[in-house]
Amino acid sequence: MNRSINDFNNIFFIGVAGTGMSAIAQYLAGIHKTVSGSDRYFLPGTFNDTKEKLEAAGIRCFLQNGEGITEDTDLVVVSTAVEDTVPEVQKAKQLDIPILKRSELLALIAASKRTIAVGGTSGKSTTSAMLFSILEFAGLQPSIISGAGLVSIIREGKIGNAKVGEGEWLVIEADESDGSIVQYHPEVGLLLNIDKDHQEIDELMNIFGTFRGNATKLFIVNESNHLSRQLSVNAANDFSTDAGSDAGYKASAFVQDGLSISFLIGHSQFVINTVGKHNMENALAASCVANQLGVDLDTCAAALKNYEGIYRRHQVLGKKHGVWLIDDYAHNPAKCAASIAACQYIAPKVIAWFQPHGYGPTRFLRADFVKEIAAVLRPEDEIWMSEIFYAGGTAVKDISANDLISDLKALGKNAFFTEDRNDLLKEAAPHLTGDCVLLLMGARDPGLETFGKQVWEQL
Repeated sequence: MNRSINDFNNIFFIGVAGTGMSAIAQYLAGIHKTVSGSDRYFLPGTFNDTKEKLEAAGIRCFLQNGEGITEDTDLVVVSTAVEDTVPEVQKAKQLDIPILKRSELLALIAASKRTIAVGGTSGKSTTSAMLFSILEFAGLQPSIISGAGLVSIIREGKIGNAKVGEGEWLVIEADESDGSIVQYHPEVGLLLNIDKDHQEIDELMNIFGTFRGNATKLFIVNESNHLSRQLSVNAANDFSTDAGSDAGYKASAFVQDGLSISFLIGHSQFVINTVGKHNMENALAASCVANQLGVDLDTCAAALKNYEGIYRRHQVLGKKHGVWLIDDYAHNPAKCAASIAACQYIAPKVIAWFQPHGYGPTRFLRADFVKEIAAVLRPEDEIWMSEIFYAGGTAVKDISANDLISDLKALGKNAFFTEDRNDLLKEAAPHLTGDCVLLLMGARDPGLETFGKQVWEQL
């Protein structure tokens, strides 16, 4: 039997504090569902900011002991990290309560709205946020379910990764990392890029090819990315930063001045308070989609002039003693290289620090990390790494971040290993000049936010 989001009214999330889970939980609370959840980070007597904000949104939060699941619960939601052996899952099974994965629930939500699904191995969160900002500025009152917090929504006292609007459009991120992107059948599918990340290229091409087939009315691709271009349906609908492309939407005249970028799309001038050519491409993608939904390009430009960014995506923490401190979510080879390149416009020296996550992913991407980072570093730039973040499980710890540093040193790059990230500032201090950028990069580790604040305080 085909299910609908309307079939469920009392929904419980196991691991509700996770970025993807909390976004959907807030969205469902916003459409007047009864929502509750538990998380291992909800500890007695310990303040948890996410818990506070979820409860402010009307979501009841419980210890992860099963007490929140009752006979009134008509759906339990789990992430891919939650195994069947978890006691709460067992309780749901005992009570014969349906259990859905997060991505399956998001697919049901997407089927209930006119949905724009943003896919690609890089830039999904930023492009989703930019598109949402344009549609909201244009008065379309969109909704969003995002993988990162929009600063404009965070300022409202919320987590920032979800908002319910009165309009008919919903913007979602379509994640390829676990293959769940193939479950969505959006009205509009947007493909930003395809680069080696969680899977080999052949597997990614299959996944995104299915995504293309599932888009019911419109599929838009980035013609600048040679792999994405292979999945183009109609170049007139596509976008590109390549002047020689046949794409219908092109960006040109890129200039970065410190912490802002400017460029043209057609005859419309865009000025955005962000950095990097990759963000010109993200803005072009968002404007391309919005324009095909009826928003003119001048309105897109006006909307993005006020764009406030998203959390931990080239987030400027400040400038102290001549050092700009920037925190970024970059975590795959292409993202790390783009992040470093964007900072090179800001100062004559970039000191980039990166904490890889997961032994398997680091092993899988070792050669790509070394190739991409080595290619982007200028002679005066430096790359630092701390040990791989380990989230638990049965990973084989047969690789170290120091292995990547050794590879980079062998290529003549200024590369340094500081095993404990808490020693970074002490060890890097002699390398900090009066005009440089200290760029922090990493993902998945919930302690990175606190680490960024600590570095700023100690700088």
